[in-house]
Amino acid sequence: MYQFVRFAAVRASLAIFTLVLVSFIVFSLMELVPGDCAERYLAFKNSQGAQISIADIEAERVRLGLDKPYIQRWGTWIINAFQGEFGDSCILRLNISQLLGQKIWLSVGICLASLLVAYMIAVPVGIIAATSRNPYLNNGLRLVSYLGLALPNFLLALMIMLFSTVMFGDSLTGLFSKEYRDADWSYDRVMDFLSHVWLPVFILGWSATAFAIQTVRALMSDEISKLYVTAAAARGVSGSRLLLRYPARHALSPIINSLGFDLNRIFNELPIVALILTLTEAGSLLIESLARSNDQQLAGAIIFFLTGSIVAINFITDILLAVIDPRIRHSIMG
Repeated sequence: MYQFVRFAAVRASLAIFTLVLVSFIVFSLMELVPGDCAERYLAFKNSQGAQISIADIEAERVRLGLDKPYIQRWGTWIINAFQGEFGDSCILRLNISQLLGQKIWLSVGICLASLLVAYMIAVPVGIIAATSRNPYLNNGLRLVSYLGLALPNFLLALMIMLFSTVMFGDSLTGLFSKEYRDADWSYDRVMDFLSHVWLPVFILGWSATAFAIQTVRALMSDEISKLYVTAAAARGVSGSRLLLRYPARHALSPIINSLGFDLNRIFNELPIVALILTLTEAGSLLIESLARSNDQQLAGAIIFFLTGSIVAINFITDILLAVIDPRIRHSIMG
């Protein structure tokens, strides 16, 4: 038990170190953008007709603490970030935590739902593809998988929107209907959300499913040919009991370990899909802050939060893998 606790503590320490390192990189990138937050905000105000002087810029820089040393500002930022406080948006002048609000949780929920759907489909389909001797079934599954890998998510989103607009007169954009967009959460709003969210979940899960099918199929094909499976079959174990107890159990361990990687890919694809489907969540805010308003404080907060989610998933999968895989558990326990 001591060895397992030590293993978990080491993994937790690595996760925290990774977050600190990521925070340093994100904060440094924010600092490398030409002009600081005071200059960008007052330049924005100047474009709105306000008369801004050099003294106004210096006063704003002092108010924001930009006159302090770099390391001190980074230390303050990371301490506040671990507490869920990212300060104010550079351009919008709104508290970032309040601005993100439910948007960041909607983004995380959409990505996790996409990942869950992808693996609920990919695991059984991949096992069937690896064990079936039916050439039509194998070739059909292979074709679907190749389509998922070859067809970009944004193109799939555009195709579905075009088809829906032509056939039904509805582009299927957004996460809520107009009357529920700013309403409080209720049963009706939840149902309205579910009637819209299936599309981004399907689109984001499209390529993840195809990739996972290929991975499960390759791992299962490799495990089935090993001697321990042949020995189990010789002892009379057969059918689904043989597959689930032996090759599937060992083949799925690397799949669990790749959850963080797959979640990262889905997060990477979310902003462009959010832009196409006009989703009101963190992905669209990230595009807005990076490409349009140059609001590096808001962008940095979103990137740090999403990175923290991925690091947390990786930590959980490391612990889960150590619990369910006897090979890893024995290597830890000695």
